[in-house]
Amino acid sequence: MSKECFTFLLEKVKPDLTKKITRFQKPISPIERLAVCIRFLATGDSFKTISYSFRLGHSTVTEIVHSTCRSIVKRFKKDVIPEPTEEMWRKIAEDFEKLRGFPNCIGALDGKHFVIEAPANSGSIYFNYKHTFSIVLLALVDACYKFIAVDVGAYGRNSDGGIFAQCNLGKRLENGTLHVPIGKNLPGSSTFAPYVIVGDEAFPLKTYLMRPYPGHQATGDANKTNFNHRLSLARRLVENAFCILTQRFRIFQRRMKLAPENVDYIILSTCVLHNFFMRTKRLHRAYQS
Repeated sequence: MSKECFTFLLEKVKPDLTKKITRFQKPISPIERLAVCIRFLATGDSFKTISYSFRLGHSTVTEIVHSTCRSIVKRFKKDVIPEPTEEMWRKIAEDFEKLRGFPNCIGALDGKHFVIEAPANSGSIYFNYKHTFSIVLLALVDACYKFIAVDVGAYGRNSDGGIFAQCNLGKRLENGTLHVPIGKNLPGSSTFAPYVIVGDEAFPLKTYLMRPYPGHQATGDANKTNFNHRLSLARRLVENAFCILTQRFRIFQRRMKLAPENVDYIILSTCVLHNFFMRTKRLHRAYQS
C-alpha cells in the first residue's frame, strides 16, 4: 500500500477511530489503529504477535481490528460496491465482450469458503464438504476482477446454489428488480439474447444465469464444447478475484479463531478494500498514460 493510499483511507475512517482524551490516559491515535488493522489483514499474524509488535494489550488489538473493519465497511462500501445501474451493467457487458470474448455477460458468480475455528455449540452448520468449518462468501465479479455484489455469512454446509437462491442478489435477479437491461443482439447476428451471469455446475440454469453443458452432453459436440470453453474463460475471473483477495490479505491463509459475526465483517472489509485498491490502481495507470 502506498503512502497516499494509506493517507486517503485514514482521512475517511478517522472520525470513527478518534477517541476522547481523558485525564487518565492518552488514547491510541487513528493512524496507529488503522496500521494495526491493516497489519492484521495483510500478514495474518495473531492478535498476540501484533500486540507485542505495537506494545498494546491483546484485548486492545482485538477491539481495534473489529472496530476498524466496521468503519471501513461503513465509510467505503456504498462508494466502491454501489448498487449497479443499467449503464453499469452495459459497461460490464462491454468489458466481458472486449476482454474475455463472452458477449452479453454481466458477471461471473461463485462461492468461496473461508476456514474458521468451529464456533461453540454450533453443531454441524459450519461443517462443509471439505471437512472443515467455514463461512461462505458468494461474489459476483466483473471483467476487471472487481466485486459487483457480495453476500457474506452463509453457513459452510450450504451449497452455492442454495446460498444464491436465498441471498438478496438471487432474489432480486429472480424478481427483476436489479436494473438489468433486457438484452441485445449477439455480435454479428440478428439473434436477440438477454444479459446473463455465468457460473459453474453448482448453480441452476436460468434465463439470467448460464452454466456449462454437462460432460455427457458436450462430448462429441464441437459447438457445446466450444461454448463450455468460452464460459469457463469468463467464469474463471471470479476464481482469479478470490486468489487476488487471499494473496493480498494473508489472514485468509490460516484458520480464523474469531466469532462468526466478526469474521463476516473482516471478509466484507477486505472485499471493500480490494475494490478500493483495484480502482486506485486503474486511476493511477490512467494518470500515467
